[in-house]
Amino acid sequence: MAGYSALDHPDILSFLFHPRPDFGFTGEESGFQDFYIPVDNNVHVHSRFYPSGTSAPTILFFHGNGEIVGDYVEMAPLYTGMGINFIPADYRGYGRSTGYPTVTAMMEDAHKIFSFIKEALNGEGYTGPLIIMGRSLGSAPALELAANYQDDISSLIIESGFAFALPLLRLLGIDVDALGVSEEDGLQNIDRVKQLKKPSLFIHAEFDHIIPYSDAVALHHACPAQDKRLLKIPKANHNNIFAYGLKEYMAAVKEFAGGDA
Repeated sequence: MAGYSALDHPDILSFLFHPRPDFGFTGEESGFQDFYIPVDNNVHVHSRFYPSGTSAPTILFFHGNGEIVGDYVEMAPLYTGMGINFIPADYRGYGRSTGYPTVTAMMEDAHKIFSFIKEALNGEGYTGPLIIMGRSLGSAPALELAANYQDDISSLIIESGFAFALPLLRLLGIDVDALGVSEEDGLQNIDRVKQLKKPSLFIHAEFDHIIPYSDAVALHHACPAQDKRLLKIPKANHNNIFAYGLKEYMAAVKEFAGGDA
């Protein structure tokens, strides 16, 4: 796996990650199951399992940089209601996770999260297909996993994902030129998507003000999968995509994930 030391500069991390704690309900109180996944010495990452059925497809979901697993407590029933098991995962320092977020840790932890979730599902008798999904910053770990475990997943869903890192970093206020960061030092989403052969869905807001729609077009164009789709949500931006296109969004997710309900 590529090294990300250039992106782990404190000036970048302070703009790229926005961790906050989660003081919400636990799984015992709310009917879902909390996983605390060991990723390093005395460090765990929190994920949450919303079950629909043992034969149902499962989505492993990586969220955006200002979100936590607890933010998806209201979205989860939309997935389970479509016959899809839903597992959002946090990053270090986010929600109920310990440690401190870095780009290197996010990318390395994704592999450990994937392994843990796969074993947990198998151990509990879940036999449905596994789908990787990522939103915004989460498109990077999602594409990392999809490119490396194509034999273990059925499809990939990227929502509001970026193709190129430097324009995003500049928009966030990072002087990449002063720091000597190049696109080759970035998360290389465009390179990973070129490796994909599994069905791939790209969802993006028409007027995304953080990651332009052209990034979704670039990812979709570069993806060599025979079964691929680009869904544009008209009139929406990065933060109100559900307000403008929730019905179309979830219908496309159901189609690619294979939900039954």
